[in-house]
Amino acid sequence: MKSLSRRVRQLRLAKRWTQEECAERAAVATAYLSGVERGVRNPTVRVLARLAQAFKVPIGELFRDLN
Repeated sequence: MKSLSRRVRQLRLAKRWTQEECAERAAVATAYLSGVERGVRNPTVRVLARLAQAFKVPIGELFRDLN
């Protein structure tokens, strides 16, 4: 999950969003998003879909280049 965590953070930073802005756009708690980015929370499929929608990317983009 560390690779997914890095990818979520990478996409957020590319948008120049704070964690608070991203969490609001994805309708998740800031603490939850922080946990996802740190790799201590495993996001549900629903949260992944919300993040992808917030980033305006297909959900598969969250898994791009993950090894």
